[in-house]
Amino acid sequence: IMAVAYHKEKGVAYVTISNPKKANILDRSTSNEISEIWKDAWEDLDVKSIILTGDGDKYFCAGHSLELPEGVTPDDNERIRTESIFWPLSGTVNGAKIGADGRLGDHYPQIWKPVIGAINGWAVGAGFYLMLASTDIRIASHENARFKFALLSQGWVGGGPGATYLTRQISHADAMKILLTDEPFNAEEALRINLVNEIVPHGELIKRAEEIAHGITKMPPLAVRMMKEFVTRFGDIPVTEAWRVQTLMNTLLTQLSTDGIEGRQAFLEKRPPEFTGGMLQKGEPFPDLSEDQRKRLEDIKRELHG
Repeated sequence: IMAVAYHKEKGVAYVTISNPKKANILDRSTSNEISEIWKDAWEDLDVKSIILTGDGDKYFCAGHSLELPEGVTPDDNERIRTESIFWPLSGTVNGAKIGADGRLGDHYPQIWKPVIGAINGWAVGAGFYLMLASTDIRIASHENARFKFALLSQGWVGGGPGATYLTRQISHADAMKILLTDEPFNAEEALRINLVNEIVPHGELIKRAEEIAHGITKMPPLAVRMMKEFVTRFGDIPVTEAWRVQTLMNTLLTQLSTDGIEGRQAFLEKRPPEFTGGMLQKGEPFPDLSEDQRKRLEDIKRELHG
């Protein structure tokens, strides 16, 4: 029985954690399924955006499974956990299997396509961290979305990236209240602290997520993909270096994609652009220039950029 429902329609991939009888928890098989789904969504060029949600109206994802696999004793588990501090398995990130994105493992993937989180119910523990790490735009059910960090009250700070991401996404005071009190909070509070973008009636949750997702499918796919990569990978480096990367990405888009040409042409012709994500083939080199031609180009370059 699959624990994650997955289908694609009109450029949007739908990923639904579907084990509501167990609160849509992330057990090993569920994480394996999600990992394979992210790989497929990443490699399918027809997928332009993704909606991530949970099955039902009670749980988005209630965290990791705390049950030991069949045949594993508590003593086995303690020995493995201790050894893994010093000897994590190869092919893992902090012990988590490497999935579509090797930096955070398969539990909290980040692929360079926009992910809209439709938070339909409780986002707890690893479900909270999945929302933080893997979603870019978040719509919450007004009636049913609830949030709880669920670690400090157990004596942990957590092995997942929850605390790391939370402190980078909302204000210090709001993050510290969540982390230090471990109190649950509702959708209205999540909106107040800018943890989510919008709250909507539960019956309109997927519809609103689809409106955003379909809007993104009309955007230039190469630029969307590079914008997400830029923000995710280079958000913590010095401003001057981040700007350098940004301008390099922009040059690649304007010079090597058909969308870069189409966007400018549509603007000049005052018409809606038609983006296809096309890439330009390598062509013949520019012809050599005479000294006069070179001087003319240098003068133009200084006029444009001086």
